[in-house]
Amino acid sequence: MDVRTEQLARAEHEAPRRVVEDSWRRSFRAHPRREDAAVSSVLAEDELRSYREAHILAPVMPLISELLVRAAAEAGTVVAVGDAGGRLLWIDGDASVRRRAERMAFLEGADWSESSIGTSAPGTALATGGAVQIAGREHFSPLVEDFSCTAVPIRDPYSGEPVGVVDLTGGDQAVAGYALPLVRAAVAAAEERLRTLAAAARTRRRPSSCVSPAVLSVTGRDQGVLRCGDRTLSLSVRHSEILVLLAGNPRGLSAEELADRLYDQPVPAVTLRAELVRLRRVLDGFGAGVVLASRPYRVEGLEVDSMHALAQLERGSHRLALNSYGGQILPRSEAPAITELRDELSATLREAVVGSAGVDVLMSYLQLPEAADDAEAWQTALRLLPPRSPRRAAVVAHLERLLGV
Repeated sequence: MDVRTEQLARAEHEAPRRVVEDSWRRSFRAHPRREDAAVSSVLAEDELRSYREAHILAPVMPLISELLVRAAAEAGTVVAVGDAGGRLLWIDGDASVRRRAERMAFLEGADWSESSIGTSAPGTALATGGAVQIAGREHFSPLVEDFSCTAVPIRDPYSGEPVGVVDLTGGDQAVAGYALPLVRAAVAAAEERLRTLAAAARTRRRPSSCVSPAVLSVTGRDQGVLRCGDRTLSLSVRHSEILVLLAGNPRGLSAEELADRLYDQPVPAVTLRAELVRLRRVLDGFGAGVVLASRPYRVEGLEVDSMHALAQLERGSHRLALNSYGGQILPRSEAPAITELRDELSATLREAVVGSAGVDVLMSYLQLPEAADDAEAWQTALRLLPPRSPRRAAVVAHLERLLGV
């Protein structure tokens, strides 16, 4: 038994349960000292309000309240519902317990993931993907030792991915024999309601106006733009990155593989899962026939302009490649795999155009921002242009600025 496991055993006065021991190990990676484990962030009121209104669980909150809140209040406990990242969005129940819990930042908008506060039922349920009960000193943070809690992840009925968590928090009543079956029943009812709502939304959704796969434009853009027929949708940088990587790996990527490509340092699995849930909702709402599948994660019904450009370069179609290429892939993205793709495509295009393309294609290439300081490319253009070409003067002037002549 290592030193940290001994701390847990002393806290519990007996050998720890495996789920708790594993959670403490994860928690120690985020917080080498237990005393430092505390809620790391709380959403501002206006940000919380807008986030809750748009959240997939908002429509099922009346059902969860009906099934749980009254029983929780009568038992001297509170009900909390959080998102897939462990952020608490709704809290209700016994007023006195809620006031006591607020002292440890058990608040609406607070981050209760394991990476934030260590072992707790909401964060550990999401980290493990299963129902969890954490009693008293099993909590990692000393701030939480006076409470006990039961939590169950709530899953998307179609993808099976967690979209949130339902938690019961209070004293010993929160881990009593009735607590886990009660929370599980409420979660099952909420998941069934989500299934019904999703089926109704799919029935109402207008058919896609695309006559071919939707196209994602990411070259020369800080954020991707999804096009389907006459419709467009701007995506966040992270969602754009995910789609580019999945489109480039048609056999799919595991959550770990995708995380390695997106982040330059380890992140909790729930962080990526929450982002994927949000992306799936965005794609479903757009209705372009783009499907984000899981196990492994993959995207269907999507083409990407950067992949078009690379395929055309491989065929020697330099002009068509330039027509597909609007500039570097997501220039502000710092995702490791996107950076690698950006450099690879840019270098491949430059080598092909400068090395073997005609002068007209080369002149088009020189209009790209990434070619502005490429003296060799400009000198190649000057060499290829006919002596009396009216374009020579502009090329000479540009070279003089570059070379300081």
